[in-house]
Amino acid sequence: MTDRMEKNEGRDAAWRRELRDAMPAKERTAIPRAVMPMLPGEFRITNNDEVNQGLSEEQAVLEATRCLDCPTPTCIEGCPVNIAIPDFIKNIQRRDLPEAARILRKTSALPAVCGRVCPQERQCESRCIYNKMKKAPVAIGYLERFAADAERDSADTKIPEIVDNGIRVAVAGSGPAGLSFAGDMRRRGFDVDVFEALHEIGGVLKYGIPEFRLPNSVVDAELDTLRAMGVRFHANTIIGKTLSYDDLLNMGFRGIFVASGAGLPRFMGIPGEELSGVMSSNEYLTRINLMGAGRPGYDTPVLKGRRVAVIGGGNTAMDSVRTARRMGAERAMIIYRRSEAEMPARIEEIAHAREEGVEFLTLHNPVEYIGDDKGRVCGVRLQRMELGEPDASGRRSFVPVEGDIVTLDIDEAIVSVGVSPNPLIPDSIDGLNVTNRGTIAVDEAMQSSMPLIFAGGDIVRGGATVILAMGDGRKAAASMAEKLLADA
Repeated sequence: MTDRMEKNEGRDAAWRRELRDAMPAKERTAIPRAVMPMLPGEFRITNNDEVNQGLSEEQAVLEATRCLDCPTPTCIEGCPVNIAIPDFIKNIQRRDLPEAARILRKTSALPAVCGRVCPQERQCESRCIYNKMKKAPVAIGYLERFAADAERDSADTKIPEIVDNGIRVAVAGSGPAGLSFAGDMRRRGFDVDVFEALHEIGGVLKYGIPEFRLPNSVVDAELDTLRAMGVRFHANTIIGKTLSYDDLLNMGFRGIFVASGAGLPRFMGIPGEELSGVMSSNEYLTRINLMGAGRPGYDTPVLKGRRVAVIGGGNTAMDSVRTARRMGAERAMIIYRRSEAEMPARIEEIAHAREEGVEFLTLHNPVEYIGDDKGRVCGVRLQRMELGEPDASGRRSFVPVEGDIVTLDIDEAIVSVGVSPNPLIPDSIDGLNVTNRGTIAVDEAMQSSMPLIFAGGDIVRGGATVILAMGDGRKAAASMAEKLLADA
């Protein structure tokens, strides 16, 4: 086995050396970064079609050619799941797309998802050597999506050979952390059952992210791959209610990974939040994305405001305001207390929102919602803000401008100022330690105060990105596997 691995590594070194020698670095760095084809803004607000259309093979090969195949690939350091980035990119360059996809799947259970929704500009691409040259980094996210989509389109997803070890583990939640954990544990030979509280598998990937950014068909294809590996999924099952911790132990599960997310919406505690027409992004997006509100054949009600204010500056706020435009809003506004430079949303999402006619009222903060005589929201009072000194996170603080308040006419407000962990599982298990934020307390191995319970994703972080949740799932899988196999 070792001799064969060494021969393969030598072979790979040879073809990669040929690729490097085929074009001087100066010529590679002169190639402009690929531009993602996308639907025009005026058309896309009329439907839920995916905005980014994906690179063609010729675009992808040329973009892969830009990669300098650095001896020390710092891009990998920026990836929470440690994808072998130059390895898969160079296989795209030589048009070995099945091998590129295989490399991605060695460390990522959801490459087609990550290629669409991960903030690569703040992670892997931010570490690309091109940044030191004052040039646009290699489009790692576009290439990841391309390789994963090519695999799906070919209907030739390679399922890894798995040697069963007979040890059963349970997963609470089918979002990115749970799916990443499930894939890694199954690769190691564990029997894996994933329990999802909702009627659709996928967690936040299904209820939180609109199809114009992440089509359900893409998520379903990734789930089918996990099913083909032997992962079992159970919908409509609430851990802590439908099944208790003791029930899982009695069913023979030797380890439990809690990945129940942070689905409890936060509000600002200002007057008027009880008015009809004021809701959380969580409720708004779940009604539309998961429950079909506004689509033919679905009876789920949802308010279709003409003048919609979305409070917040993150990706969920952008998803909400862009969804409002697709639901017919004539005026859709982002209201954010800092400047655009401080917005946590992806630059691409902000740009897409602007192209779709969204207005940005930065340096404004709601202080009160105004209702009509029927108890419906009809306006919002905004306090104008100015930036102060940086806070503990490095972002500049916001300071009210005394006496400067404006009133806007609105008929719907969507609040997107963060989420908190659902307390159901922590409250249902005696001895499970939680933090003062309500998150499950874990150590560096993602192990909780209960020896058989590990946790990761938003139930630990309190709200983060898909890829960080996946990183937690991978780390927890490695830790739990080591523990269970040692105890076997």
